[in-house]
Amino acid sequence: MTSLQRLLTAALAVALLLPAAAHASSSMETGIADDAALLNEPNDARAAAAVAAWAALGIDDVRIFVQWQAIAPANSEVKAPDGFDSANPDSPGYNWSRVDRAVNLVSAAGMRPMLVVTGPGPLWASQVPARHNLRYKPRPDLFGQFARAAALRYAQAVDRWVIWNEANLPLWLQPQNTCTGGHCTPYSPHLYRQLTRAAYPAIKAVDPTSTVLFGALAPRGENATKQNARTMPLAFIRSMGCVKVTLKRDRSGPCKGFKPLTGDGFAYHPHATTRAPDDPQPRLDEAAIGDLPRLERTLDGTQRAGGLKKPGGGKFSLYFTEWGYQTAPPDPIQGVSFAKQSRYLQQGTYIAYKDPRVKLLTQYEWRDEPLGRGTKATKYSGWQSGLRRANDNAKPSLKSFANPFFISQRPGSRTARLWGQVRPGDSHRVTVQRRKRGATRWTRVRTLSTNGTGYWKLTQTVNSTTDYRFQWQPTDEYDAPVGKVKTSDVLRAKGR
Repeated sequence: MTSLQRLLTAALAVALLLPAAAHASSSMETGIADDAALLNEPNDARAAAAVAAWAALGIDDVRIFVQWQAIAPANSEVKAPDGFDSANPDSPGYNWSRVDRAVNLVSAAGMRPMLVVTGPGPLWASQVPARHNLRYKPRPDLFGQFARAAALRYAQAVDRWVIWNEANLPLWLQPQNTCTGGHCTPYSPHLYRQLTRAAYPAIKAVDPTSTVLFGALAPRGENATKQNARTMPLAFIRSMGCVKVTLKRDRSGPCKGFKPLTGDGFAYHPHATTRAPDDPQPRLDEAAIGDLPRLERTLDGTQRAGGLKKPGGGKFSLYFTEWGYQTAPPDPIQGVSFAKQSRYLQQGTYIAYKDPRVKLLTQYEWRDEPLGRGTKATKYSGWQSGLRRANDNAKPSLKSFANPFFISQRPGSRTARLWGQVRPGDSHRVTVQRRKRGATRWTRVRTLSTNGTGYWKLTQTVNSTTDYRFQWQPTDEYDAPVGKVKTSDVLRAKGR
């Protein structure tokens, strides 16, 4: 083992020794994903500064793309180079340098790198390279070889993998449907099943103890009226597992001779766009952060029907490997105000925390993408969900991100459930304070300790409209100067 490998292994071991909470939901990890800030940033110092900032905010996991076409050689050629061995990470032509840097930076900062092995692939890996479409029908056998090469290169530093990204979108996988005479049937879910059935054992053969996730689906789609219409995520899950809308086995068409997809957990992107986190999606085959029961029923029903397999049994845990809210400014089409972004991110974190199946919630992204040029649709085609703007100015959500706070209260109820977290994790003392409506003075409600990952909760009976906040000191030294005290957002609970 090289000195670099020993360093990465030690960094990962430290992360895995963090104290675990008593219940699954109370140990939910916090992630971040921003390949522009990490992989595509040409300035090493700037990339390192972003990683240091993430560690200071208490990030546990960093999602990193391992994109096939960006690493493989001759990606625009119809034939692979002579002698090239896809399964060997050291085969001449492979270029892992950007991923190497990202994994090294993240591991050295004490965070866990989570690698997404995804397409599009090189042109020569398409089943029909003559179409000159990198996204069209990638060969599962070659993708399995690429997954094995990635596992061989990074197994010493990585123990969590995701297979493909948003396979229900034509941006990542084509075709989405097979259309004949105006009638379209799903294609991408069946192709994705084959890709996963090739990649999962390839990674496990290298690192049997790793966690390999499948899914990573986008939360929205459209009706299957054309070849590359976006596939709705719950319809994708059912087709992937060869079950009907009734969640009964489908043995027709591409499901003849079906073999189930195997995975260790389910990745998903529960973006709610401009809807509040607790506002359900109107279309039943879509699912955002407020539709977790709907998502879980589809996943569990498909598993019960034999369409999905989890080694060791039990239900699939959920890993939200991308989630966020775009803001206006700069995006007037799909953005919310800065204040709503901050509030919605905190509320969504609480919703995910409440569900014991959710193991990870990943903020997407760190910094807004620069605006495009041309038409309005082109100008705002990128993502503007960062905690910072493209010019690096902080949004209000950056402050609240490190200390999410939410009050859950049913309409007409006097019972308010206060919940929050102090990041970085570990045990902290927090002081909950309240202020009657119209008053200026804050009074202490209680001082309590967080659990090992920084979470706390408290139930209050509210007789009249009351504001709440919590305070803490990063060092947990309460004799420190008052100036070191940090304060959460102020939230209001309603009395009768």
